[in-house]
Amino acid sequence: RRWFRSTHYFDGSDHHTLIQKAAQKVLKTKPPPKPPRAGSADRLPSTERSRRRKKPKSNSNNAGTAPCGFLLVSRCSPARDALRELRHLAAPEKVKSCVRIWSQIGKLSKRKNGGYATALGDGFDLFDVDGIDENLTVADWVRIHAGEGDVSSIELLVELRSSTSARWVREDLELENRLRVGDFVDAQDRTGNWYESVVKEITDDTVKVHYWGWSSRWDGLVRRRERVNVIDENTATTDVVLPSPPAPLWSMSGQWRNKIKVGEDVEVREASSIVNRPRWFLAVVRDVGLETDTPREIAGGAHLETHPDENGGKSPLLLLNLTRQVLVEVPQERFNTSISLKTPKTDGSFLAPQPPFLRWVNLYGEEICKVYTHNKPKKLNDEPHTPATIRYAHDPTRPPVEVLRSFNNIHGAGFVRESLRGVPPAPGSVGLHNLGNSCFLNSILQCLNQFEPLTQYFIKGDYRNDLNTANPLGSGGRVAQSYASLLHDMWCGDYSTLAPRVLKQTVAAFAPQFNNYYQHDSQEFCSFLMDGLHEDLNRVKNKPYVEDFEGKGLQDETVAVESWKKHLLRHDSIIVDCCQGMHRSHLTCPKCSYESVKFDVYSTISLPLPRNKDTVTIDDCLTEFTTEEQLDEANAWYCPQCKEHVCARKLITLWNTPDILILHLKRFKFERCARSGGVLRSKVEERVNFPVDGLDMTVYCMGPQDVNAPAVYKLFGVSEHTGTTANSGHYTATVRNSQDGKWYRYNDSHVGSTSGDASITGGAYLLFYQRSKGKSRWAGMETFMNLRGVDPRGAEDKDGGFKEVKTRKKKKDKNVKRKTVC
Repeated sequence: RRWFRSTHYFDGSDHHTLIQKAAQKVLKTKPPPKPPRAGSADRLPSTERSRRRKKPKSNSNNAGTAPCGFLLVSRCSPARDALRELRHLAAPEKVKSCVRIWSQIGKLSKRKNGGYATALGDGFDLFDVDGIDENLTVADWVRIHAGEGDVSSIELLVELRSSTSARWVREDLELENRLRVGDFVDAQDRTGNWYESVVKEITDDTVKVHYWGWSSRWDGLVRRRERVNVIDENTATTDVVLPSPPAPLWSMSGQWRNKIKVGEDVEVREASSIVNRPRWFLAVVRDVGLETDTPREIAGGAHLETHPDENGGKSPLLLLNLTRQVLVEVPQERFNTSISLKTPKTDGSFLAPQPPFLRWVNLYGEEICKVYTHNKPKKLNDEPHTPATIRYAHDPTRPPVEVLRSFNNIHGAGFVRESLRGVPPAPGSVGLHNLGNSCFLNSILQCLNQFEPLTQYFIKGDYRNDLNTANPLGSGGRVAQSYASLLHDMWCGDYSTLAPRVLKQTVAAFAPQFNNYYQHDSQEFCSFLMDGLHEDLNRVKNKPYVEDFEGKGLQDETVAVESWKKHLLRHDSIIVDCCQGMHRSHLTCPKCSYESVKFDVYSTISLPLPRNKDTVTIDDCLTEFTTEEQLDEANAWYCPQCKEHVCARKLITLWNTPDILILHLKRFKFERCARSGGVLRSKVEERVNFPVDGLDMTVYCMGPQDVNAPAVYKLFGVSEHTGTTANSGHYTATVRNSQDGKWYRYNDSHVGSTSGDASITGGAYLLFYQRSKGKSRWAGMETFMNLRGVDPRGAEDKDGGFKEVKTRKKKKDKNVKRKTVC
């Protein structure tokens, strides 16, 4: 239900008798009842049964008696019908041309220093009852005219006149008559769009306005009065009727500035733009200031419109002189600067990545507009033509892909690679330039890009709350920031191909092994990138010293819980939340039968490939991984009971699996030549059959299962390798898009459609799986610990291994040789 408080204005004291007669018909002269509460109003089914009448009151502001009353109307009723009924109730004996209604919409646009949007206004503006959209409900109409605050009631003025030839009492307060230079209104342009505007010039028939957010060269003329058609004399062709007269501020353009919230998309003017040709970028609101805040420094270009200030200078024009500000993030504005960065591994300067530009803007200034005011929305899925020119059909026996090489036989080298604007074939499916044997990097980035929870964490800016710039094991937050910047570019829809140069340079600054144009192992880069992101986003600021925890006869569940609690003392990030699990390591000494049980954390499972089968499946690889093996001398284990290194028996079993499961197929062999002593490298080219959907890991997990998030996975990415060794050849990726569910093949800058089955080849190297149903933080350990009433952060010093241990470094005896028992 919505309340309408109606004040009735009548025309002149000569018609006092008519006034009283009409008022007594509409409003009974008995003690005014209290307006019913919303609860009781809900019981009134219709407008006819929801009338309430109030005793007339005098109003000194008008020529005659101005009785007051209220009308209860259903919020679902058509607004036009309800207001027509109000018009009839106010004067049932009068024709509608002698009755008009004013709303309080003008009270929504109060100036900071007093007054309203128009200098001579009193907060009420005239509106046409019959011109209201028939589909507009009372609730929606009240929100437009009363704001988003308390909309349980709205105050209206019902004005009467004695005849159609009589003068209206409030005629001087009509918008067309009270307009003055400097007033704020809504104005229509020649295309029919309405904008917030300021009045610059006024004549008897026209009004020149400046459209908010547009340069002065777009200032235009509109009609001053609705009933007068004025021809635009400035048009060079045919006569064009000027746009409609101005309307009250925010009655047509909407009150989006007053209702702005964190996370909303807006348009902001480029910080370095000029007046004549400003550029507008899409931005996201990250914080909303208060009107009482001290104005902050604004980083921006030239002002579109200014006015003289009290100091004799010029100040930017602000709607209603309001100074409220918002913090916006502009992904297209970045500062790339060459800074000197010294790390323990490398010295020198490199191009440091910067996150999307964050800056404050005036909410009521001209540097911010409603989204899609200047830039049209992009229709990614409706584009008839896309840059994808190749379709990769499934062919199990397809030959290796030939890639264009430069003169020095380095993939992508010798060419200038820059980002190219265009429409990608699907959201986020952007090609990546090869920057010189950087296909290993591109392959991993394409796979990780389509893991939606992790990508949204960076795109929405949530990573900033976890950024750990003081972590000595991290990069000062630079790897995370450069990765976030790349993801913003990949998902903004403005590029068909990107050059990940800044991310590559940032990684190379902290991992010198990647600071070259050599080919690298994509699995090695994947591990480093995930470790780098983890350390940059580690929520643990002060890491305690923690020792390994052994079972020593305890139940596996107890050992798993204690091991994970110790892990959380030093590691807590988005990577830990969704990318890390635990496996159980059981070692047995062949000499004394001493057993050691530990639970270790993993983010990638490296699976051996059995070579004694005609057809190899992923289950065969998992079975081989969980089969007991005998360690060789190179991997001998130190038995604490025998006090010597032994070739122990080792058994690894999975305890749980994380939301993103990375399986590494160990295709590359490294064997020492007996004759020369060198290392012989080879590759296993056997095809491994793995499921695209429905990989069931429940049979391999020893730990408790979460019925709401079972360990059943679907494939979303495959990093593929063509060549003989991990440090040569070429890397590509076949990835399922997280938005449209379709498969695409990424060959550096080339993107083509394909199928998931096309990735099942002898080149499949890294398999990226995602949990099919639900989410399970910490690979299910959070749910398990909560059910057992265990505090994940409740590790104590008494368990041992939580106190800092100071040891003296022993001198190494060169005459003592290491003894290994096998």
